[in-house]
Amino acid sequence: MSMGQSEIEFREVTKIFNEGTEREVHAVRKMSMLIEDSQLVSFLGPSGCGKTTSLRMVAGFEHPTVGDLFLWGKRANDLPPQKRDVSMVFQSYGLFPHMTVQQNVEYGLKVKRLSHREIKKKLAWALDLVGLQGLEDRSTRQLSGGQQQRVALCRAIVTEPRALLFDEPLSNLDAKLRRGTREHLRNLQQDLGITSIYVTHDQTEAMSISDKIIVMNAGEIQQVGIPEEIYNRPANSFVADFIGEANFLTATVIAMDGTRVTIRLFDQDISFQQKNAACSVGEEINVVVRPEAVDLVDAGDGDIDATVLFSHYTGSVVLYALSLSSGERVEVQVANPQERGLLPIGAQTGLRLHRRSLHLLPKED
Repeated sequence: MSMGQSEIEFREVTKIFNEGTEREVHAVRKMSMLIEDSQLVSFLGPSGCGKTTSLRMVAGFEHPTVGDLFLWGKRANDLPPQKRDVSMVFQSYGLFPHMTVQQNVEYGLKVKRLSHREIKKKLAWALDLVGLQGLEDRSTRQLSGGQQQRVALCRAIVTEPRALLFDEPLSNLDAKLRRGTREHLRNLQQDLGITSIYVTHDQTEAMSISDKIIVMNAGEIQQVGIPEEIYNRPANSFVADFIGEANFLTATVIAMDGTRVTIRLFDQDISFQQKNAACSVGEEINVVVRPEAVDLVDAGDGDIDATVLFSHYTGSVVLYALSLSSGERVEVQVANPQERGLLPIGAQTGLRLHRRSLHLLPKED
């Protein structure tokens, strides 16, 4: 299947519900972003951040209050959903329960008034693509959650849209099935080369399948970047805290020499590389330290000593909550804990920070 050039662009888009009333809500605020051809882009953020509203504007179920939405170079603010050449996969799947798998999948083809021969050809192609061969005559009521999700995906791709839209499509599946299904979905998206928008509040999901992530909060974009950039170089404290786990330690910048920064942390000087550090000498800043970027060493051998407050053991990893003498709390993740054994509550241990993993952020009010 050959896909055309496609891009989706928001230009200063604001969406207001109940405008001019006491219940007025700014769901999206001055949103500007571009989704390029063949990318899978995730809108990621907590409930109420505006991600689903943004997706629904692309689908045509909502319309911008202010600003412009462009689909493939043409303004689409008032374009009805059926003329946008996009397909949507819903959280609830949206299947017709009284229809068979085949009837669900071919529904959109019949709406387009394709010939019986074309419908048969496209149906076979789409069913094979998602692994539903042999289930054509089965009622959707007889399918597992994973199979229903594949029917919904099959119905979305069979019409060969220019863009696929996903509204938390895996949230009804258990963790193991969700992992396998998102891998299948990502491989399918890449094979088809189809532009896709994926809405989720699950950071692991977004990190594992996305070409680009758009992190949102309170209707505004907080950061746009590839997964590695979002995780390792968060733009602000919200992103650092929302994407994965993060420790925030207070330090003072005492020297800057090119890309090398020296900070005063734990009453000692710590130097490391930090490109484009948004700070100045003498400034008090936040140091973002990921739990996996700290080694536990013998007391007295690290950057600072700490006391074990609690341990969360999950088998493959253990997450320690530790207390510093300053009263600050630090979390440290240790992989393969059976090699070392678990530290008991109250134990003293040393902490050594990975210099290359430290990230500086301005102090926020």
